[in-house]
Amino acid sequence: MRPNLPGQGGTEVMGFKLLVLNPVEQEGTEYINAWPDKLKETIPGIEVNLARSVGEAMEVIGEVDAAFGNIGPELFERADKLKWIACPQAGPKAGYYHQALLDSEVTVTNTREIYNDHISAHIMSYVLAFARGLHVYIPRQLQRQWSPGYDTIHLPDSTAVVVGIGGIGAETARLCSEFGMTVIGVDPRAAGPTPGISEVHRPEALDDVLPRGDFVIVTVPETPETQGMFAKEQFHRMKSDAFFINIGRGATVFLDDLADAVQEGQIAGAGLDVFEVEPLPSNHPLWSTPGVLITPHVAGRGPYLEERRTELFVENCRLFNEGKPLNNVVDKAHWF
Repeated sequence: MRPNLPGQGGTEVMGFKLLVLNPVEQEGTEYINAWPDKLKETIPGIEVNLARSVGEAMEVIGEVDAAFGNIGPELFERADKLKWIACPQAGPKAGYYHQALLDSEVTVTNTREIYNDHISAHIMSYVLAFARGLHVYIPRQLQRQWSPGYDTIHLPDSTAVVVGIGGIGAETARLCSEFGMTVIGVDPRAAGPTPGISEVHRPEALDDVLPRGDFVIVTVPETPETQGMFAKEQFHRMKSDAFFINIGRGATVFLDDLADAVQEGQIAGAGLDVFEVEPLPSNHPLWSTPGVLITPHVAGRGPYLEERRTELFVENCRLFNEGKPLNNVVDKAHWF
């Protein structure tokens, strides 16, 4: 992408106008308030407008060349000069890619890659817990029951089906392979060998691949194609001693169908960090279903995320100012 900015036809780079939308009600993002000073140190001539509400953003959106944050339809229709939007997430919820944005020539970037190590470690904590029977022994511990007995899963004899082999899925595949597991990948952009993955299939082959997995690990973002990707039929295709793990987006899985599958013994259990409805309602049967491990959408937490997000955004601002291709450009039609 090469924005038509003043000074980019010659040797002098003049800077551009930027909106950073960081609403006050958004917790844990105070560090973003330091971005204007950091950007001004890096990019001479840049004009940074920090807005703490949509109302404040409305006052400047019509004049800026680029914006960071959730630029919804109400803001977007006033963004006459906008060329680039930096999405704060790797995979935002449905609605971020609204129709006006999809129809426009505005470039969107996201924050994929900054969570790879944290989320893949979280996934492996599920895999190891199921392999060693912690989902069985922890409830027994709470009941003060000394009751050995669980058929340990020997990981070198097992197969992981990783659905979505972007940054997180690829790192998960690498870790699984380090434990000796066979890894089968499923991804719409599959294009050649990936380290740690023995086979790669397109999503159309998902139903054929599912029966081969001892662990089915879902890392896909929410897109029009992945919404409701896992329902009763997919769980029926899995092995009865297989485990289902989802750390992608809750909208990809029908939770009631998953609960039925575990309770009826169609699959052995599930590790879940994201849910169709969040917070997961306190009366949902998954809370008390044996074989289910639940964490409250925390897989992406870990150190250095603020620094990584800042570094990525500042570098993209520099590239934008110089009229160079940006990092992490999104295929807007597919939301990732």
